[in-house]
Amino acid sequence: MIPLKDINRSQSYPLITVFLIILNGLVFVFEYSLGQRGLLNRFIYEFGVVPAFFTSSKYWAQNGILLGLFPLFSSMFLHGGWLHFFGNMLYLWVFGDNVEDRLGHFRYLFFYLICGLAAALFHIVTNPSSTLPTVGASGAIAGVLGAYLVLFPGARVLTLFPIFFFFQLVEIPALLFIGFWFVMQFFSGALSFVAAKGQMGGTAWWAHIGGFVAGILMIWRSRNQLRRRISYY
Repeated sequence: MIPLKDINRSQSYPLITVFLIILNGLVFVFEYSLGQRGLLNRFIYEFGVVPAFFTSSKYWAQNGILLGLFPLFSSMFLHGGWLHFFGNMLYLWVFGDNVEDRLGHFRYLFFYLICGLAAALFHIVTNPSSTLPTVGASGAIAGVLGAYLVLFPGARVLTLFPIFFFFQLVEIPALLFIGFWFVMQFFSGALSFVAAKGQMGGTAWWAHIGGFVAGILMIWRSRNQLRRRISYY
């Protein structure tokens, strides 16, 4: 299922959402400029999250606290390819504006970064010995999805839905769309624990789950104050 837009009008311009998309785009262009000269791999390993590094005392002795923690944040703005980048930015564009509208610009930015941090930490906890670098905004965006689910469960999402060899445009309630997304992440993550190494690809399923749960928990306590009248069209 591919979300195209939500039928849920925002009351303010999504300044931070647009800023995040532009920033991710600029970083991705820089990644692309590194080409296949080995520079890209080095860049990804240096600024992506490698769980085995974070569980190594040698890593912390060499880098210290500030440099050691930096990849937890820098990894949110790196992507592994065009589909990875465009997929993440599409979800951020569709769901981010309404969450930003309810939280306010700077509170939304803080929320986004904390969800991304929670996602990275959850990935490290569930894959402590992995030497593969993890990159992407998916964990932070999963937190945005969690917040959207709490605030706008009845909002409709215009979705490109595959039916056999054809695609159909349908409006799906956010509760069903995001709920189905989470179920897929959970079962894929659970399967990754029992599958043979290498069969599940490089998707950090548990980072998605960690960011999603963090987003729900952070928004839940203040949901009544944040939930204003929703305008549909």
